[in-house]
Parts: sequence; C-alpha cells; structure tokens
Amino acid sequence: MRLAQEGADIIAVDICEAVPTVTYDGVTRADLAATERAVTELGRRVVAHQVDTRDFDGLNEAVSDGVETLGRLDVVVANADICSYGLLWELTEEQFTTMIDINVVGTWHTIKAAVPHMIAKGNGGAIVMTNSIGGIRGVPWLGHYAASKHAVIGMAKTLANELGEYNIRVMLIVPNAVNTPMGTDTTLHATVAENPTLGAIFMNALPATQTEPEDVAAAVAFLASDDGQHMTGSELIMDLGKLGR
Repeated sequence: MRLAQEGADIIAVDICEAVPTVTYDGVTRADLAATERAVTELGRRVVAHQVDTRDFDGLNEAVSDGVETLGRLDVVVANADICSYGLLWELTEEQFTTMIDINVVGTWHTIKAAVPHMIAKGNGGAIVMTNSIGGIRGVPWLGHYAASKHAVIGMAKTLANELGEYNIRVMLIVPNAVNTPMGTDTTLHATVAENPTLGAIFMNALPATQTEPEDVAAAVAFLASDDGQHMTGSELIMDLGKLGR
C-alpha cells in the first residue's frame, strides 16, 4: 500500500493458505482481494496471484504476467516468510525444512523470477529483502529461522555485487518483531516469559516493544526510491536498539 501511495503499480503474490508448521493465522484469499481493491482505489493498477513462492513455475508465471500487463519491473520486495519455534535440537524435520524452503528457497525463487525482467528492461531498480534481527544475532527458540535469515543476508550481499553493473541495488530491512500475526504470536512470548535468562536477549534499548508494519513500509519506500540510490548491499537495522549488540 505504501508503494502504491508513492505511485507504483503493484504485482502482489501470496500463498493465501495455512502453513502447517506455524501457529498464527496467515493471509487469506479475501485479504489479497482486499489489497487489490485498496490499491485500485488509490488509482494504481494491480496484478495479484495466489501462488506459493516455493513453486518457481507458478511464481515465474505470476511475475511474467505482471510485467506483461504493467510494462516493467522496477522494485522487488521479497517479504514472504514464516516463523515457528523450538529449541534447535528439538525441532521436527518438517519445521526445519519448511522454514528453509519458504524463507530461503522462496526468496531465491523471487530473485530468479524477477531479475531477468529487470535486466532486460535496462532501467536499473531496487530489490529489498525483509530480514530480521535473527539474521544478525543468535536468537533462542528460533535457530532454524536464524539460519534462514543469515542465508538471506548472504544472498543479498552476493546479489548486490552481481547486479551492480546493471544499476540494480539490493538492500536488507532488519526489523525487530513487527506488529503482525507472526510478530505477535503468543507462542514465543510465553516461552520468553518462562525462560527469563535467555529471554533477556530480546530486550530493547528503546521503550517500544514492537515495530509497526507502516514503519517497515516507510523504510522499504526509502530504500526503493532515488533517496537510497547510493545504497546497495546495505542492512537497514530497525531493532529498537537491541541490548548487548
């Protein structure tokens, strides 16, 4: 919505169905339809598809359809991910592999589907990948999530080098927990409360406890705009000042 407010036409994708390993509600088809209507009401065009980023063929078709309809692709926001919880050695195979498949392989698929269109148009552009404090720290009960987010940082920094010659910039947003169903899932909060020693790792220097989605959207808009034109391979950290950094 923030990018549409800034004048962008939108290609939107989401799985729009439950992922068995997570304990919070995800986006529904009705949510995606509501987003379509809201973008249209802003006077922007939108192409929306229900697609799983793990499905490269489906994602590639959705992106190609969007580019054909809208004419070009300037900004990519790789934002699809999941979170689940458990001590690293107690995680199930399904928890670990699903995390990697969505957070890492799904992000790679997003890059793989989008970058050829950006290079072909020759207009440069920006890719913003949503990361997490789990990508720069070791976070208890989130070992598989941290592994996935460390991997995304490695991909982003490599991609920034590879795409520099095409004037395509690649950046990372590194937020604290965000006020979404994933970020407010009570499963982790209860675990932290029961384990005060490890739970202290989640404390902030600033008085806020969570970041609002609009704050992250504003950072994405900045990185994708000409105001961020000299930034690539950068991590924009929005962690409320994690103690002990």
